[in-house]
Amino acid sequence: MKKYSFKINGNEYDVAVKNVDDNVADVEVNGTKYSVEFDRAIESTKTPKLIREQVVPSTDITPSQQKTSSPSAPKGAGFVKSPLPGTILNVHVTVGDIVRSGDKLITLEAMKMENVINSDKSGKVVSVNFKKGDSVMEGDILIEIG
Repeated sequence: MKKYSFKINGNEYDVAVKNVDDNVADVEVNGTKYSVEFDRAIESTKTPKLIREQVVPSTDITPSQQKTSSPSAPKGAGFVKSPLPGTILNVHVTVGDIVRSGDKLITLEAMKMENVINSDKSGKVVSVNFKKGDSVMEGDILIEIG
C-alpha cells in the first residue's frame, strides 16, 4: 500500500492506493474508498534480482586446503602465481637457485606499472615457466619452488 498527500486548489487530500489489478485501482481518499479504472493496463515494473556466483580467488587451487602451517614444519613444493595479467619484464632467478622468503623473483608489467613478485617461501627453484617478454594471465604458475 502506498500513501500520498495532495493539495489541489487549496484542498488537502490523503490518498492510499490499496490494490492495483490490470487497469483497476482500489484507492482511499480522505477515508472514502473508490475504484479507479485506467484507460490502459498498468504494467508493474520489477527490479531484476541479481544472482551472483560464489567468488573464489583464481590463485587458490583448492579453497578447503589449509593455508598456513606451523613455522617448524617442513615445507613442501610451492607455486608462485601471477596476481594479475601482464608482461614479464625480467626474471631474476634461474632453475637451481636457492631463494629465501621475500627474495625478488620476477618483475611483471601490468597496467603500465611494474610489479615485483617476491618469493613467499624458502627453497630451491624447480622450474621457471615464463621468460622475459612473455604475456601471462592471472593465476598462471610463474615459478615452482621445492
